[in-house]
Amino acid sequence: MRGTQIRPARQDDDDGIRRFLAGLSLHTQTLRFFTGVGAPAASLVSALIAVDERRDALVATLDGEIIGHAMSYRGGAADVEIAVVVTDEWQGRGLGPKLIDTLLFRASVRGAQTVGMDVLGENRRVLRMIRRIWPDAQMKVASGAVEVTAMIRQAQVFAEQRSGASPLTV
Repeated sequence: MRGTQIRPARQDDDDGIRRFLAGLSLHTQTLRFFTGVGAPAASLVSALIAVDERRDALVATLDGEIIGHAMSYRGGAADVEIAVVVTDEWQGRGLGPKLIDTLLFRASVRGAQTVGMDVLGENRRVLRMIRRIWPDAQMKVASGAVEVTAMIRQAQVFAEQRSGASPLTV
């Protein structure tokens, strides 16, 4: 992950987010959005960079180009609901877990203790990652998706074990 940077999304990221979404394969788009995106609508781009008291958004960049996106929303079934997507070329290199670590650290600072996410049942890679990070996660299948609820603290412990020092502890 040399040369990558994770930072908060900004309003001026709209063109970068458009290029990022357009560069995702249809398969990756479907796993993240449960449908293909095609040409990303302005409303989707705005939603992905919106940050306020209920929403947080991060981007991972390499040489100024967005290669990953993570967002959280307070107000769902868990304290915070999250969604993450990484370009096809960067999948399997640890960028997704790093985005999750950073996003959950930021959520825990704001008082969140539980995390929720919806994952397509066919997304075996992410479901395996969830089982590694949150072995005690509650999973419920509904309409082809798996609704996951877990404790943020478990992710913090997993991050510490994985890297020797938690990015979730300042």
